[in-house]
Amino acid sequence: MTDARNADHKSGRVRSHLERLIDDGLQPHDKLPTERQLADELGVSRMTVRHALNALEADRRVYRVHGSGTFVAEPTIDKTIRLTSFTEDMIERGMKPGTRVIDVGTEYAGATVGSKLNLSPAATVVRIRRVRLADGAPVCLETVHLDAARVEGLLDRELSGSLYELLASHYGTIVSKAEQRIAATVLEPGDAELLDVAPFSAALVVERRTTDQHLRPVEFTRSLYRADRYSFLIDIER
Repeated sequence: MTDARNADHKSGRVRSHLERLIDDGLQPHDKLPTERQLADELGVSRMTVRHALNALEADRRVYRVHGSGTFVAEPTIDKTIRLTSFTEDMIERGMKPGTRVIDVGTEYAGATVGSKLNLSPAATVVRIRRVRLADGAPVCLETVHLDAARVEGLLDRELSGSLYELLASHYGTIVSKAEQRIAATVLEPGDAELLDVAPFSAALVVERRTTDQHLRPVEFTRSLYRADRYSFLIDIER
């Protein structure tokens, strides 16, 4: 076995050992043994341990805090590109969905929202701002806009659950199609505080425009997802 292949083999063995530690009982934010402790325990060099930890950090299984050590990361939520609600996504993954409603109200559509909903800029829209939770942890900050004329009385209803289910059950609106734009961004201090991360942390911004069974615009939503907790999975065929 060449030196390079031997080093890769040792690093892979250390990584497998650490993955077993994580999977067999360590909880998010538990501290891992130090590089020196792992090197002594497994009979490898600290450089080999460091390579294994680098690979786990790249896969978002662990994170490092300078001067404190290496810790187990929160599990990442992989979202497939299908038309599902946040509530449905969490239930599919065996996680408990939750919501904190930040503010609700009405406002003029303006040029951007109006164009997305096929409304005049002077038309009235409902605005709903919510933090979405996975097992109690904030992972998404969403701002929803809907045509106020189509959802009369919506702001008097319970808004902590699935908006799509509410639209279907009370307004006969079935969300059937969406277009999404996904981009990288950083969180402004106020948004970061709501998502319980440091200001200017990495995030994914998702803009979604949905239409109903009659191809009429339903909502325009801008969502900010914590990049350390959320990723998008796309199946591509040729």
